Amino acid sequence: MIRFLISKVLHSISVKKIGLLSDTHGFLDETIFVHFQNCDEIWHAGDIGNLAVADKLEAFKPFKAVYGNIDGGKLRQRYPENLRFDCEGLEVWITHIGGYPSRYNIRVREEIKINPPGLFIVGHSHILKAMPDKKLSLLHLNPGACGKEGFHKMRTAMRFNVSDGKITQLEVIELGLRGSLE
Repeated sequence: MIRFLISKVLHSISVKKIGLLSDTHGFLDETIFVHFQNCDEIWHAGDIGNLAVADKLEAFKPFKAVYGNIDGGKLRQRYPENLRFDCEGLEVWITHIGGYPSRYNIRVREEIKINPPGLFIVGHSHILKAMPDKKLSLLHLNPGACGKEGFHKMRTAMRFNVSDGKITQLEVIELGLRGSLE
Protein backbone atom coordinates (compact mmCIF):
# COMPACT_ATOMS: atom_id res chain seq x y z
CA MET A 1 0.00 0.00 0.00
CA ILE A 2 2.77 2.48 0.87
CA ARG A 3 4.65 1.68 -2.37
CA PHE A 4 1.50 2.30 -4.38
CA LEU A 5 0.96 5.70 -2.74
CA ILE A 6 4.58 6.77 -3.27
CA SER A 7 4.42 5.64 -6.88
CA LYS A 8 1.17 7.53 -7.44
CA VAL A 9 2.65 10.73 -5.95
CA LEU A 10 5.80 10.44 -8.07
CA HIS A 11 3.78 9.95 -11.25
CA SER A 12 1.54 12.92 -10.53
CA ILE A 13 4.49 15.34 -10.56
CA SER A 14 4.85 16.51 -14.14
CA VAL A 15 8.17 17.78 -15.47
CA LYS A 16 8.37 19.72 -18.71
CA LYS A 17 11.75 19.98 -20.43
CA ILE A 18 12.26 23.27 -22.27
CA GLY A 19 14.74 24.33 -24.94
CA LEU A 20 15.13 28.12 -25.06
CA LEU A 21 16.75 30.17 -27.81
CA SER A 22 16.68 33.66 -29.26
CA ASP A 23 18.10 35.82 -32.01
CA THR A 24 18.58 33.16 -34.66
CA HIS A 25 18.41 35.90 -37.31
CA GLY A 26 17.57 33.37 -40.03
CA PHE A 27 20.32 30.88 -39.08
CA LEU A 28 19.47 27.62 -37.35
CA ASP A 29 22.43 25.58 -36.13
CA GLU A 30 21.54 21.95 -36.87
CA THR A 31 23.08 20.83 -33.56
CA ILE A 32 20.12 22.47 -31.81
CA PHE A 33 18.13 19.37 -32.76
CA VAL A 34 20.56 17.22 -30.81
CA HIS A 35 20.64 19.55 -27.81
CA PHE A 36 16.83 19.80 -27.73
CA GLN A 37 16.11 16.15 -28.57
CA ASN A 38 14.83 15.35 -25.06
CA CYS A 39 12.91 18.62 -24.68
CA ASP A 40 9.13 18.67 -24.60
CA GLU A 41 8.85 22.20 -26.00
CA ILE A 42 11.01 24.85 -27.66
CA TRP A 43 10.59 28.53 -26.84
CA HIS A 44 12.02 31.34 -29.00
CA ALA A 45 12.42 34.89 -27.64
CA GLY A 46 12.31 36.68 -30.99
CA ASP A 47 14.38 37.79 -33.96
CA ILE A 48 13.62 34.49 -35.62
CA GLY A 49 14.66 35.94 -38.98
CA ASN A 50 12.53 33.94 -41.41
CA LEU A 51 9.67 31.48 -41.66
CA ALA A 52 12.00 28.60 -42.58
CA VAL A 53 13.62 28.68 -39.11
CA ALA A 54 10.21 28.76 -37.40
CA ASP A 55 8.87 25.97 -39.63
CA LYS A 56 11.82 23.67 -38.85
CA LEU A 57 11.45 24.21 -35.11
CA GLU A 58 7.65 23.78 -35.24
CA ALA A 59 8.06 20.51 -37.16
CA PHE A 60 10.53 19.23 -34.55
CA LYS A 61 8.76 19.97 -31.23
CA PRO A 62 5.84 21.98 -29.86
CA PHE A 63 6.96 25.57 -30.37
CA LYS A 64 6.18 28.88 -28.68
CA ALA A 65 7.64 32.14 -29.98
CA VAL A 66 7.37 35.92 -30.04
CA TYR A 67 8.44 38.18 -32.85
CA GLY A 68 11.47 40.43 -32.55
CA ASN A 69 12.39 43.80 -33.98
CA ILE A 70 13.96 42.33 -37.16
CA ASP A 71 11.04 40.00 -37.89
CA GLY A 72 8.88 40.92 -40.87
CA GLY A 73 5.16 40.90 -41.42
CA LYS A 74 4.65 37.16 -41.87
CA LEU A 75 6.39 36.33 -38.57
CA ARG A 76 4.50 39.16 -36.85
CA GLN A 77 1.23 37.68 -38.10
CA ARG A 78 2.12 34.22 -36.84
CA TYR A 79 3.60 35.14 -33.42
CA PRO A 80 2.69 37.78 -30.82
CA GLU A 81 4.89 40.51 -29.36
CA ASN A 82 4.20 39.23 -25.83
CA LEU A 83 3.32 35.70 -24.82
CA ARG A 84 2.07 34.88 -21.32
CA PHE A 85 1.14 31.37 -20.30
CA ASP A 86 1.30 28.80 -17.52
CA CYS A 87 3.83 26.00 -17.66
CA GLU A 88 3.54 23.39 -14.91
CA GLY A 89 2.36 25.96 -12.37
CA LEU A 90 4.89 28.64 -13.41
CA GLU A 91 3.62 31.82 -15.05
CA VAL A 92 5.88 32.63 -17.99
CA TRP A 93 6.15 35.88 -19.96
CA ILE A 94 8.22 35.91 -23.16
CA THR A 95 8.92 39.13 -25.07
CA HIS A 96 11.81 40.17 -27.27
CA ILE A 97 12.68 43.59 -25.86
CA GLY A 98 12.03 43.64 -22.13
CA GLY A 99 15.10 44.98 -20.36
CA TYR A 100 16.51 43.64 -17.10
CA PRO A 101 15.68 43.74 -13.39
CA SER A 102 15.68 47.35 -12.18
CA ARG A 103 15.97 48.46 -15.86
CA TYR A 104 12.89 47.05 -17.54
CA ASN A 105 11.87 48.48 -20.90
CA ILE A 106 9.21 51.17 -20.63
CA ARG A 107 6.89 49.00 -22.77
CA VAL A 108 6.69 46.32 -20.05
CA ARG A 109 7.68 48.23 -16.90
CA GLU A 110 4.24 48.94 -15.42
CA GLU A 111 2.73 45.56 -16.29
CA ILE A 112 5.64 43.61 -14.81
CA LYS A 113 5.35 45.60 -11.56
CA ILE A 114 1.58 45.14 -11.34
CA ASN A 115 1.47 41.51 -12.48
CA PRO A 116 4.93 39.91 -12.38
CA PRO A 117 5.35 36.42 -13.83
CA GLY A 118 7.48 33.78 -12.15
CA LEU A 119 9.71 33.64 -15.24
CA PHE A 120 10.46 36.60 -17.53
CA ILE A 121 12.25 35.70 -20.78
CA VAL A 122 13.73 38.21 -23.23
CA GLY A 123 16.12 38.26 -26.16
CA HIS A 124 17.40 41.24 -28.18
CA SER A 125 20.63 42.11 -26.35
CA HIS A 126 22.52 38.95 -27.44
CA ILE A 127 23.82 38.86 -23.85
CA LEU A 128 23.34 35.59 -21.99
CA LYS A 129 21.81 36.21 -18.55
CA ALA A 130 20.07 34.30 -15.79
CA MET A 131 19.31 36.52 -12.85
CA PRO A 132 16.71 36.78 -10.11
CA ASP A 133 14.64 39.90 -9.57
CA LYS A 134 14.27 39.76 -5.80
CA LYS A 135 11.91 42.76 -5.68
CA LEU A 136 9.41 41.10 -8.00
CA SER A 137 10.17 37.48 -7.02
CA LEU A 138 10.84 36.35 -10.57
CA LEU A 139 13.63 34.76 -12.57
CA HIS A 140 14.87 36.69 -15.61
CA LEU A 141 16.40 34.71 -18.51
CA ASN A 142 18.03 35.78 -21.73
CA PRO A 143 19.44 32.83 -23.69
CA GLY A 144 21.86 35.06 -25.60
CA ALA A 145 22.00 34.73 -29.38
CA CYS A 146 21.81 31.48 -31.29
CA GLY A 147 22.46 32.97 -34.73
CA LYS A 148 25.50 34.36 -36.50
CA GLU A 149 24.42 38.01 -36.74
CA GLY A 150 25.44 40.49 -34.03
CA PHE A 151 28.34 41.31 -31.77
CA HIS A 152 28.28 38.25 -29.48
CA LYS A 153 31.28 35.95 -29.55
CA MET A 154 29.68 32.65 -28.57
CA ARG A 155 26.35 31.42 -29.90
CA THR A 156 24.24 30.17 -26.98
CA ALA A 157 20.92 28.64 -25.97
CA MET A 158 19.47 27.29 -22.71
CA ARG A 159 17.78 24.15 -21.52
CA PHE A 160 15.85 23.66 -18.26
CA ASN A 161 13.05 21.77 -16.55
CA VAL A 162 9.82 23.21 -15.16
CA SER A 163 7.98 21.32 -12.45
CA ASP A 164 5.62 22.36 -9.69
CA GLY A 165 6.08 26.07 -10.50
CA LYS A 166 9.89 25.92 -10.31
CA ILE A 167 12.83 25.82 -12.70
CA THR A 168 15.45 23.15 -12.20
CA GLN A 169 18.51 21.93 -14.09
CA LEU A 170 19.11 25.21 -15.94
CA GLU A 171 21.91 24.67 -18.47
CA VAL A 172 23.71 26.95 -20.90
CA ILE A 173 24.48 25.40 -24.27
CA GLU A 174 27.43 26.79 -26.21
CA LEU A 175 26.97 26.26 -29.95
CA GLY A 176 30.28 27.63 -31.16
CA LEU A 177 31.78 30.93 -32.19
CA ARG A 178 29.72 33.42 -34.16
CA GLY A 179 30.20 33.60 -37.93
CA SER A 180 33.41 35.49 -38.72
CA LEU A 181 35.00 34.32 -35.46
CA GLU A 182 34.94 30.66 -36.53
